[in-house]
Amino acid sequence: MTTITPPLAHPSQRARSTSLSFGGVLRSEWIKLRSLRSTTWSYLIVIAISLGMALMMSLSMASGMNGGADASGMPAADQLTLVVQSSVFGVYFGQLVAGVLGVLVISGEYTTGMIRSTLTAVPKRLPALAAKGVVLFVATFIVGLIANLGAFLVSSMAFAGIGVTASIAEPAVFLPLLGGALYLALVAVFALGVGTMIRSSAGGIAAVLGLLLLLPMVLQMIPAEWAHDLVPYLLPNAGMNMFTSTTAEPTADGFGVWLNLLIVLGWMGASIAGAAVLLKRRDA
Repeated sequence: MTTITPPLAHPSQRARSTSLSFGGVLRSEWIKLRSLRSTTWSYLIVIAISLGMALMMSLSMASGMNGGADASGMPAADQLTLVVQSSVFGVYFGQLVAGVLGVLVISGEYTTGMIRSTLTAVPKRLPALAAKGVVLFVATFIVGLIANLGAFLVSSMAFAGIGVTASIAEPAVFLPLLGGALYLALVAVFALGVGTMIRSSAGGIAAVLGLLLLLPMVLQMIPAEWAHDLVPYLLPNAGMNMFTSTTAEPTADGFGVWLNLLIVLGWMGASIAGAAVLLKRRDA
């Protein structure tokens, strides 16, 4: 009786692992981010806001200095402060756009149902969230830095007409520009965590804009000392104080640049931690 031996599979025919590496997840998230029209429009709006606000702010300051008669005689530190303040003025409005984009990056997948494909490809889920955060942070930081550098050029040209100058090589100039871009990136990642927890574009955007705009106003209107004491710990207040100072001295809230940065990181960390817990526990 003849025994039939099944042919051995060639090594090239063996089943290959279909699991994605973290690098592959990063590439897929980058493709998704740059293919969204909301990403392109959001980043263009951030740049337009920075340039427009810098132009308006610098022209307003220049015209208010008696035609620039005494502006050129100002101390160098004061001239530098004027240029930097007008250069980063647009970040206050740009944070709103960054927050909206951060929510849409994840809530759009829940709306279209793509989140099921994402979590099927990355069953551990947390690498997908981490990849979204990394890609969003890097992209927003680069765009924010480009916007701030462009705003600095616009402000410098506007102030040059009255003899006010500032060199970008000065740490007191480029550090606030970097800090403004860093804040925009951190706000975007914070909003990503909020959008992951709420899973709704409208609800996530409302929550983020409420935290950035309404909460500081509400606490300032409450006639109680505890409410006023909480204001410096809010995300937008700590974030703006993080980069609006041109020196290493304590900022307007008395915390200093590094403590304000830690407060912003705490808000972002809490948002991402909550998003990670709920993403693991809930169904897609």
